[in-house]
Parts: sequence; C-alpha cells; structure tokens
Amino acid sequence: MGHAVRSRVVVEHLLARGCEVEIVASSRAADFLSQRFPEVHRIHGLHILYEENRVRKGPTILSNALKGVAAIPKQVKSYFELIEDFAPQVVISDFESWTHLYAKVHRLPILSIDNMQILNRCQHPPEIVDGIKRDFELTKTFIKSKMSFCDHYLITTFFFPEIRRDHTTLVPPILRPEILATQTSKGDHLLVYQTAEGHDALPRALAELDVPCRIYGMHRGLSEDLVAGKITHRPFDEQTFVADLASARAVVCGGGFTVLSECVYLRKPTLSVPVVGQVEQIVNGRYLQHEGYGMAAQEVDAHTLSSFLENLPSYEAKLADYHQEGNKVTFQTLDRLLDAASQRSRR
Repeated sequence: MGHAVRSRVVVEHLLARGCEVEIVASSRAADFLSQRFPEVHRIHGLHILYEENRVRKGPTILSNALKGVAAIPKQVKSYFELIEDFAPQVVISDFESWTHLYAKVHRLPILSIDNMQILNRCQHPPEIVDGIKRDFELTKTFIKSKMSFCDHYLITTFFFPEIRRDHTTLVPPILRPEILATQTSKGDHLLVYQTAEGHDALPRALAELDVPCRIYGMHRGLSEDLVAGKITHRPFDEQTFVADLASARAVVCGGGFTVLSECVYLRKPTLSVPVVGQVEQIVNGRYLQHEGYGMAAQEVDAHTLSSFLENLPSYEAKLADYHQEGNKVTFQTLDRLLDAASQRSRR
C-alpha cells in the first residue's frame, strides 16, 4: 500500500503538468487508486503472507506461484487493452514488474521511483546489515533483477547512504497532501500502526504501560472504536489516522517506509518493529535508529516500550534538525528526468 500511496501523489503531479496517464496496479493498490482515478488496469502482483509478525517464506512462494500462473490470462488481456489506443513516451514503475516488462518490450524509457532500490544501489555501513548479511544479499539480488536496466532510479528516502551506481538520485520521501497540510501537536497518546496479522505480543506489552494508545490495523473490520482501559482500537479512516498521527506523543509501527517517512517528516519519535524476515523493513528501522529519530526492535515487551519512552527527548532533538520542502525537490528532479526521457523517445 505504501507504493500505492506514493503512486497516487505521482499520478496527481503528472496530471497537473498535463500528462496523459494510464495506471496499472494490483490487489489493494488497485482498489486504492480506483477510488481516486477513473480507470485503473488491474493485474496480478506479488504478495507476502505473515504469521506472528514474521514472513512465512514457503507459503508466500507457493501462493505467488499458484496465483501468478492463474493470473496469466488476465495479464495478457490487460496488455492488449492497454496497447490498443495508447502510445506512451515514458514508463514509470514503482517497483512493479509488469510495467517494467512493458517498457522493455516496447523499447521505451523507464524511470524507477521507489524506496526499495536503496538496498541495491547504495553502500551501507556494517551496522545496518549486521546479522542479516545473507538475507540482505538475496534481497538485493531480487531487487536488482526485478527492475534491471532502468534509464534512471529515483529513490525516495529519509536517510542518505553513499550511492554506488550511476543513474541514481536520492530524494526526500514523496508525501501525500494530507500529511503536508496537517498541523502537528504533542498529545499524550501513542499511535500504534500494525498491519501484519497475528502479532499478539504487541498489544499485551502495550497493556502493561500506563499510557493511552490508539491502535490501527490489529482488529480489521471494525466499524467503531473498541476501547479497553487506555487502549483504543480504531477502524481505519485516513482523516482520523492522520489527525492521530499528527497529535501523537510518539509512534509504534512496523518498518514500512511510508509510515516511517511520515513520522520523520512530522517529527514524531518512532519505535520500529519490522516484520521478521522482511529485510527492507529491518534496514529502514535500523537507519531510523542510526539517524537518531527513534528505536528499532526485533520484538516488543514492556521493557522495550519503557526504554523507548525514556529516550523521547533525545529523539525529538534529532528530529528537530530534519527538514524537507514538501515534494518540491523530488518533483523538480522527476520533471527534468521526464523531459529528457520524452525527448529521447521522440527521436
């Protein structure tokens, strides 16, 4: 969903500059984008299965293989619907294989916009990959093969390691307008955002704290608040979520890039609990801690939460130095790349 949230902002920017845009997406991303744009070409995409905040590697591989084969006829149908009356000059992919293949088959310039490529195209200090070196290298190889030989890689990030490959630019995170428009304050509550199903240890640890918590994602299908003492489980509503985030004392979440980047932009100290086995999330959480914006933990108990809360003043001091001018720098860079790519495609 983080890719979809970012893509929504990119599409809105492209439309504002007068581009004709066709959108291709899968599963919940397609649902999300369909609510905002009149036509979205729905395809099959990769997915990950979780249990107890851990990636289930075997079932994930099997599920993707079976559903991928079953989806081939629909993929072919979407392809022919797209090429029937559309002749793009440039393709932009947010870590999506089908559009990447489309660009290569039609010999079109392709720009990559995502946060994942930072694993492959940058140099990382030893403390970031310590203990996960094997999985890190496997993930890096997968990322490289999934989006190989793009004309340029625009990597959104709140941390800036050394670039090791050409045709790569690091830019600040792409933020949705709801985040850019919100006013921050410092309330008493913790915002807890956890979308990996079956993570029972976290609510037990939160219950031991004498701190109000507003939790999103653990109880799916809620239509109203579910209150137990100082813990409130809330149904997901974007406006309410952004308001709770902007007024939070601090945040407890996974290692997903979108929420972490929004926390950093809003200067909210964050405890990141990445999904076990999800290398990109682990790296995000470690860089969050490396920059001094919060804490990363493999598991959460009352002691970890207490330690995090005790260090809030230190995190707040570091976050006070963070600054980005909305999406200005990112879209200025994108516009230059688009202009150069469209000129090449006209030759």
